[in-house]
Amino acid sequence: MPIIVNLDVMLAKRKMQSKELAEKIDLSLANLSILKTGKAKAIRFSTLEAICKELDCQPGDILEFQQD
Repeated sequence: MPIIVNLDVMLAKRKMQSKELAEKIDLSLANLSILKTGKAKAIRFSTLEAICKELDCQPGDILEFQQD
């Protein structure tokens, strides 16, 4: 898939665990895991906004386009 999800990188930079982020943005840990592993087919803008607010980052810090 040409869209790479760097959520694990941002979590490491912010020294935050997935469980903590999931609780703060009111998302199940299972859904956050699906997003983290790149298996998600879509992401709501509201979810992306909540992630960016909590991690103090931009959407481009989390999502990356990579040519095949």
